[in-house]
Amino acid sequence: MNMHAAVDSKELPDETVTPNAAEPTGKKHRIRKRLLLLLVGVTALAGGGWWTYETYFAANVVATENAYTAVEIAQVTPLVGGPVAEVLVVETQAVTAGQILLRLDDTDAQLALAAALADRGRAERQVRQLFATVESMASVIDGRSADIASAEADVVRARADLEKAELDASRRRQLAASGAASKETLSNAETALKIARASLQQATARLEAARAARVAAIGTREASAVLIAETDVENHPEVRAAQVRLDQARLNLERSIIRAPVTGIIAQRNVEVGERVQPGQRLMAVVPIERIYVNANFKEGQLSGVAPGQAVHLVSDLYGNEVVYNGRVIGFSGGSGSAFAAIPAQNATGNWIKVVQRLPVRIELDPAQLRAHPLRVGLSMHVTVDLAATPESTPVAAVEARP
Repeated sequence: MNMHAAVDSKELPDETVTPNAAEPTGKKHRIRKRLLLLLVGVTALAGGGWWTYETYFAANVVATENAYTAVEIAQVTPLVGGPVAEVLVVETQAVTAGQILLRLDDTDAQLALAAALADRGRAERQVRQLFATVESMASVIDGRSADIASAEADVVRARADLEKAELDASRRRQLAASGAASKETLSNAETALKIARASLQQATARLEAARAARVAAIGTREASAVLIAETDVENHPEVRAAQVRLDQARLNLERSIIRAPVTGIIAQRNVEVGERVQPGQRLMAVVPIERIYVNANFKEGQLSGVAPGQAVHLVSDLYGNEVVYNGRVIGFSGGSGSAFAAIPAQNATGNWIKVVQRLPVRIELDPAQLRAHPLRVGLSMHVTVDLAATPESTPVAAVEARP
């Protein structure tokens, strides 16, 4: 204490320092020194930690907060038109694939199905009639052949009768010329000759008719045979066409019941009972939240080491840092956001200013984590890509650099 007092007295010659006054001053100096050393130590430790992070950790990751959840939304549209009879779901309702969402009035579809069923039966009967015609024509042709044979025999007899009548008439003429036969006898002979000629003409006509009937029967059989060649009743084109119309009518009836295409959440419902809808009209959407992915918009300068397959860690604003999602890089968009904008930027101008572009990177999430902590479309995410992970594919920068 005396030494400190001596030093203090030298520094302050004009003042008289007592031991009690020098003790607080020395204590303050020691406190300041310790605080200064502590500050220097903390600064060095922070600097070392920052250097270590930047060297070993930050250099192996790229991160962005310009990332949002997305999903391929399933639109619910009718395949047939008609008035809406019943709507069974509301907004935000969870549905499963195949669940009934709404029903259309199926009166017209029921009538169309009945008409198609009748057409199917009529077509089948017509085809069966063709098969029966082909089978029956064989016996008809045989009958026509028998008619021809009978007609030919009649022609032979009529021709013989005609020859006999001609000889008799010729003899009667000679006898009448010599006066050995009366005129009445000659007249009877001439009449018999005319009758024989008429009989021959009739027999010939019947023969031609029989032949024509046989030809017609053969033509009918061949025409019917062509229509049923290499097929049966069930596979006949007419029956199959009718069956297709029947199947279409049944399908249209089934389509009057509209079901969920995927499992998810109902959104954008835009239909009410009594409304008449048209095919292709958007009625509602189903958001398959278990298939949600993330579109992370990285700056172009961040993508030199990013490649499909790399591990990704994601944090949502919805759950905060308590829930960390694991994912992996799936792929890269074909162009930057500005390239696909409704009105693309026009860079061929005199006052051009370079703007850093961002390229959307698609990231797949762990399905198990999505089921445990569901997300919704459009939520903000903080994305960190682990560049140290060894991907199975080539980084995007290397791919784009290839000629």
